[in-house]
Amino acid sequence: MIPLGLLSAGENGEIVEIMFGRGAAQGGPDPEHEKTMVRVEEMGLRIGKHVEMLTNGGNTILLRVDEARIALARRMAMKIMVRR
Repeated sequence: MIPLGLLSAGENGEIVEIMFGRGAAQGGPDPEHEKTMVRVEEMGLRIGKHVEMLTNGGNTILLRVDEARIALARRMAMKIMVRR
């Protein structure tokens, strides 16, 4: 498993883990993390989905998920684990 943000252009991966949801300092659900998780899922990034890295440079990456092209911030992509 590697972070989605480390795939090279043209590489494919399957999402196996999304590391949002719990706030370490509070010991429970963090509303900001919950909103981020919902947003990621609304974009179609769910466990089991296959993704293709289209471009990976700078602070934004471009992915193909199903028939959609999705731009994602690198900091978010580093919290999504994929299997090549």
